[in-house]
Amino acid sequence: MCELYASQNPLLYRVSKKSIRIQGVVTSLALENQIWQVLEQVATQENLTVPQFIATLYQESIERHGKVENLASLLRVSCLTYLLNSTKSKS
Repeated sequence: MCELYASQNPLLYRVSKKSIRIQGVVTSLALENQIWQVLEQVATQENLTVPQFIATLYQESIERHGKVENLASLLRVSCLTYLLNSTKSKS
């Protein structure tokens, strides 16, 4: 039943920490390696670096919602949104 999910390479879900600067403050983010890979794809598509993309997403989210309660979760959901939209556009 779960063969597709259980057979994933453990390196993909290993967590890596990276430090980025958002609004002048250095922040450490701990995300799965595969999330970092998808963020790289998104950033490249937007002609940005990953830190630039994250900082832009953070600022735009604040402008829309007033705050970002969980940046790591926002990034994971953004990656899922990107992948789901990529799949739909190929259909």
